[in-house]
Amino acid sequence: MLLDSFDSLLLDLDGVVYRGKQAIPGAVEAINRAQAEGKKIGYITNNASRTPEQIAQQLRGFGLKVEGEEIIGSARAAAKILARRIPPSSKVLAVGGEGLRSEVSALGFELVESASESPVAVIQGFSPSVGWEHLAQAAFAIQAGAIWIATNQDWTIPLEAGIAPGNGTLVGAVHTAVGQLPDFAGKPFRPIFDSALEQLDIQSPLVIGDRLDTDIKGAIGAGLQSACVLTGIATKKELLGAKSDERPGYILQDLSELFLDYPELKTTRRGVSCRGSEVELLGDKIVCSSQNPKELDSLRAAASLIWTSGRPIYGLQVEQELMG
Repeated sequence: MLLDSFDSLLLDLDGVVYRGKQAIPGAVEAINRAQAEGKKIGYITNNASRTPEQIAQQLRGFGLKVEGEEIIGSARAAAKILARRIPPSSKVLAVGGEGLRSEVSALGFELVESASESPVAVIQGFSPSVGWEHLAQAAFAIQAGAIWIATNQDWTIPLEAGIAPGNGTLVGAVHTAVGQLPDFAGKPFRPIFDSALEQLDIQSPLVIGDRLDTDIKGAIGAGLQSACVLTGIATKKELLGAKSDERPGYILQDLSELFLDYPELKTTRRGVSCRGSEVELLGDKIVCSSQNPKELDSLRAAASLIWTSGRPIYGLQVEQELMG
């Protein structure tokens, strides 16, 4: 089975383990089974609004066995960047929630509330409580010379009610005011993945996410294997059109497929087959010539064909049912 090839799993949270306040069907059972089979489990998240223990407590509420040290968050990764760049006890303006503030305090920095207190750094992470005044103070401090670190650049977050603005949107507001971008710690940037390997003492994890631009791109950039599940943000259409640095090694419907053998992709005369599904490139058309184009194996075959065709998806006519 697929899981056998890895010593651990690095799981994104939103869209992989839960969506809003509800666990994704089958996710808890799959994680518990992987853990029972001796695999280390880490939860790698760009969410910087809560402490690792708060996140662990939520996951335990779903029925998972989790300790705070198994949560690898962008807040800690960002705080570690600060520790390498500014002296101990420096003043830091933290724009974000308790999770971010606690990580900054734990490293001995002095938290301040406004630009008038002359912070040498601004660290920014998502929190629903962040408002205009917080963003304005960050902008003032950065314009006065403070260095700027952001936990992540996720433009959106998936919630039960729909897709909401994420930290990238808030960072974008400050960027508009100051005319520069921060250094990022979270996915898809390398610091958070390096923290995960060190924190969990693992060698060959499978990174599982639902976003191509953060989870998958970040794993590839860190030299790690990746899988995309279809339980969150990523759609079939996005996968088919994925950029070369955002293409997962595996496409899974959900976490239960970790316990199955991943199907072999085979090159055919005019395309790619995956078990009983075959997708062909006929001129400019990508068509499913066998089985149901809506089957997951058809998506896998179509993605492989498009990714290896050397042609951008906008130059191809993709059968509609493969994308929806």
